[in-house]
Amino acid sequence: MSFLRKLRLGEQPPGRRRAIPLSLSGLFLATATGGLGLVAQLYLKSIGASTFWIGLTSTFSSVGLLVGSWVWGTASDRLKRRRLLALLAFSLAIVIGVLVALPPKGGVLGVSLLQSVLFGGFGAVSIAVISAASLPERRGKNLSYISSSKACGFAVGNVVAGVALGLLGFRHAFAICAALPILGCGILAFLPPENPVAPSQRVGAWKAVFSAGVVDLFAATVLRQMSVAGTLALLYVYMDSIGLSPGVMGAISATNTATQILALLAFGSLADRVGRRPIFMFGFALSAVTPLIFVFAATAYGMILGYVTSGFGFSALYAGSTALIGDRAPLERQGQMLGLYESARGLGGLFGPVIAGATVPWIGFDGMFLVMAGIAALGVLVMVVGQVVHRGAVAGGR
Repeated sequence: MSFLRKLRLGEQPPGRRRAIPLSLSGLFLATATGGLGLVAQLYLKSIGASTFWIGLTSTFSSVGLLVGSWVWGTASDRLKRRRLLALLAFSLAIVIGVLVALPPKGGVLGVSLLQSVLFGGFGAVSIAVISAASLPERRGKNLSYISSSKACGFAVGNVVAGVALGLLGFRHAFAICAALPILGCGILAFLPPENPVAPSQRVGAWKAVFSAGVVDLFAATVLRQMSVAGTLALLYVYMDSIGLSPGVMGAISATNTATQILALLAFGSLADRVGRRPIFMFGFALSAVTPLIFVFAATAYGMILGYVTSGFGFSALYAGSTALIGDRAPLERQGQMLGLYESARGLGGLFGPVIAGATVPWIGFDGMFLVMAGIAALGVLVMVVGQVVHRGAVAGGR
């Protein structure tokens, strides 16, 4: 803790001074939510829930991300962000703790919704704090700290949850997930206070998106997230159907987020050096490839390859996109714009798992993966068309 105290009071750049404690705090919250996804899906399967109901956990989580990122991100432009972050972290622990009682499937879906509202809000507020305090030439790198720590938490959470579930059962696995956000809440005491920002007039959400010139990015992000969320929503069930144990599932899925730990840092720095668009376009392309890997590789090694590819794709996309939005959003609207971006991801995640859950009974897992690949490819097309239109508009204005 002495390191955090020195960081808070030292002469480090303001963006980095905020990125380190927020990254450590976010690590604990991401570990809890990452592990919760695996345990919740397998718990629902154990009480006889159908694939449609299991897929709804991801859908409800996406609804929570959509609402929480938008609401809390916008609210953070008007409230004291450090207190808001502490409230979100503590509330997350209470909500996850409900699962220790092993509720019926309706209770699990309710917790999936609420925990995502809180965790999505924590993420949106955190990146707004860092982006507002960062210089443009360091924004991508500073934002990559917290996104990388979140990836590390997801990786650790999957492994811990898989092992805890195998050794201790559902009740104790849920209890471990509920305890972790309390630790993250304590670290927020070392977050430096923010400099006050002059309030601005309220701007409608879509007007803010259009004024920042990121409509194509938001639309393509929705499609990409539909593909990825749909692909991942039933992968634990798919891996169970090919005979993989919970511990192996946790280790395999952890390769996704483990890849992101270093990839996010690397792509964040590259986004500052070579530009935002080349980085996130690479991420969009990899996201279209990922579902195809699962079609042709129904083995443990194939699962690893697909998860690693998805990890690289997300890292490039997220690092380039958040840095671009931070560049174009005014300081007094950082929370709103970055929250809206997270909401766009949530909107895509809302529909993807529903499509996946509905198509598997008709065309099987391979057919579902092909559908998801097509949706992601459409997102790439949106970005290409958006860039052509943008260049035409610039040329026409000369």
